[in-house]
Amino acid sequence: MEIRRAVIKDMDGINSLLRQVLEVHHKGRPDLFKGGVKKYTDEQLAEIIADDSRPIFAALQDGELLGYAFCVLQEHKGDNILTDIKTLYIDDLCVDEKSRGKHVGSALYEHVRAYAKSVGCYNITLNVWECNPDARRFYEKMGLLPQKTGMETIL
Repeated sequence: MEIRRAVIKDMDGINSLLRQVLEVHHKGRPDLFKGGVKKYTDEQLAEIIADDSRPIFAALQDGELLGYAFCVLQEHKGDNILTDIKTLYIDDLCVDEKSRGKHVGSALYEHVRAYAKSVGCYNITLNVWECNPDARRFYEKMGLLPQKTGMETIL
């Protein structure tokens, strides 16, 4: 398996995986997530692929996209209450349904972790929807711990 920065030719595979993620969220929270829609236009996705502050890492086997990790570099400098740190936020990590259980996700996460260290990040953060317990278990297995809890009441 090869893990590298995503390129334009990966867009079809990325869009396919984005649909898988969206359907998980739509099934879990149809009150918040639309079904059957596209998360990004091709133009938006191309801009993200080209943006060094928002790297997408792609896991491939024989040219087939097995998974991705959308990341965002964040820096908090001169904040009144936060220390000056650099964080790598994982916006989205997905492994194709047919490739799960083959350690693609853990390889992607370890690649992201090594990248974050190499660019001087203090930590890695992400959000997990409560309607996706499999993702939560995966992240806990990777050693992530809760940092904060988001709460809601539906009116």
